[in-house]
Amino acid sequence: MFKKLFTLFLLILLFFNSHAQQPKNIEIKDSGAFGEIDEVNYPGARILTRSDSGQVHVFHDGIDMYCDQAVLYGKENFVEAYGNVKMIQGDTITMIAKYAEYSGKTQLAYAKGDVVLTEPSAVLTTQQLFFDRAKQEAFYNEDGKVVRDSSGTITSRVGRYYMSKKKYRFLKTVKLVNPEYVLTTNQLDFYSETGHSYMFGSSKIVGETSTVYCERGFYNTNNDTGYFTKNSRIDYDNRIVEGDSLFFDRNRDFASASNNITITDTINKSIIKGHYAEVYKSKDSAFVTKRALAISVQENDSIYIHSDTLMVTGKENNRITRAYRNAKLFKSDVSGKSDSIHVNHQTGLTQLINLFRLSKRDAFSVKRRPILWHLTNQITGDTIYIKSNPETEKLDSLIVFENAFIISKDTLSADYFSQIKGKRLVGLFDDENQLKQVYIFKNSESVFVIRDENDEFVGLDKARSANIEMYFAEGGIYYYKRLISSEANTYPEKDIPKGVKKLKDFDWRAEKRPTSVEDLFKDDPPLNLPTIKGLAPAVPEEEFFDEDLLNRVAQADIESKPKIRYGDARDEKPLKASRQIPTKQVRDDIKRANPQQSKPKKTLKKEALPILNESFKKKE
Repeated sequence: MFKKLFTLFLLILLFFNSHAQQPKNIEIKDSGAFGEIDEVNYPGARILTRSDSGQVHVFHDGIDMYCDQAVLYGKENFVEAYGNVKMIQGDTITMIAKYAEYSGKTQLAYAKGDVVLTEPSAVLTTQQLFFDRAKQEAFYNEDGKVVRDSSGTITSRVGRYYMSKKKYRFLKTVKLVNPEYVLTTNQLDFYSETGHSYMFGSSKIVGETSTVYCERGFYNTNNDTGYFTKNSRIDYDNRIVEGDSLFFDRNRDFASASNNITITDTINKSIIKGHYAEVYKSKDSAFVTKRALAISVQENDSIYIHSDTLMVTGKENNRITRAYRNAKLFKSDVSGKSDSIHVNHQTGLTQLINLFRLSKRDAFSVKRRPILWHLTNQITGDTIYIKSNPETEKLDSLIVFENAFIISKDTLSADYFSQIKGKRLVGLFDDENQLKQVYIFKNSESVFVIRDENDEFVGLDKARSANIEMYFAEGGIYYYKRLISSEANTYPEKDIPKGVKKLKDFDWRAEKRPTSVEDLFKDDPPLNLPTIKGLAPAVPEEEFFDEDLLNRVAQADIESKPKIRYGDARDEKPLKASRQIPTKQVRDDIKRANPQQSKPKKTLKKEALPILNESFKKKE
């Protein structure tokens, strides 16, 4: 008894499951004025034509279709619609076209001729569109255009719309045209509700004052901000900004860069490097920190400036570079250190500036006094100016304001130094960028090493005077004279008193002298750069014409085959479900256009393969 009841229960369950899985039939809501049958041209179909009161209206499982004429194949659950076709799904999706067809078995709709798909946030137009209701996805492969008011117009050769995500995927010759810019890319994933767009492959955003390039990036079309990674750069008129990660704000003319950044000034032939930068295009300013390095590119000998923070301001014909906190300068024949360094690229004036906020008696303040090394000479003071000719790239003059002190180490001994100090120093350079004359003004003091013609040590010359005038040759002092109120003494080596060898405030700092670009960074703390997660690659997705869809189509074709063979034309009844499916070659071309697509995970049903292959052979 129990076995009989259990068997009956299984039969009832199978009955309901089989009925539940059966596709619903297309229903006629309004058949129009005429209903005809034409077995010669439309075997097994009912032809419905609109009336004066309205169009033909058919319905299937939540979708309404209106047209001027419909050919309904009841057994195949298939409809062809002609003239002013409109398909409506719920209250969100509307599609209009000149012609459409729809299979209630496969739930695949096909439309062609001035197709317009309207969803709440955008309007898609194309000449041919597929709509898979089972997956809620639309697809075109013969040029399409999407218009969104705040974003602009997007065109592409191939496109796909995911209705549940409100997402478009555009492929092949993608172009977004906005009144402010034009975006081109290989692949664009665009979310119509938010205006968020993701670019993959070689991409450009070209505006009136800027051009963005990247190979992976995000752009918010609502507020005109973007984030770019992978070989990204921003061209701002005469500035090029590059970095591992770039942020861009069109409304503020602002960009920031993180990790391995480079800002190139194409007008002034200068480069700034670092690991964090901010650029304000409208303010003509750039801010760089984290191992910041400014390079003034010159034909013969470039100048390098490093500091904790670099700022470049001013129009292209009047750029000023400011280096703050522990600034250092290196050139093959000149190097220096200072709290701050300012360079006016138009006038050629470089300023090494002291910390004025600190007391002059503060030991730290003294140590941070600007210092300049030129050949064998060390020059210090409260402020140092170096003037050069921007055209010839030659050094012109040198001025040291307050507490000027110049030291030149004697090359033949370890204990003696020639020294001069005073209130102010003025130096002139020759055509070889070497000091040729130096003038010391007010309260001058000096200690000179005296040697004979055989370079034997004679003694030390120590003196005081109002001013001192010196002349250099081959980097060393070869002639000097004291002016006004001169007092001098010469001491043989055995009679040199204690304290005569060095003037007050003597501070020889040769170990601090940068001798290479690498030396500019040797006092810096360890650099810890943030990890940039960046943007993920395009999410692999299956083809629109995947195995699930092809199986549905093949199964519908199988079911449409006549069960009885008549031996005449009725046996060659054309297959409707698969007739609009692109050939395998076309599908392969689409797949190549989107290398991000994953490999199919399903396989066609064995019984479906012969029929589907047969239909493809006929089309090819």
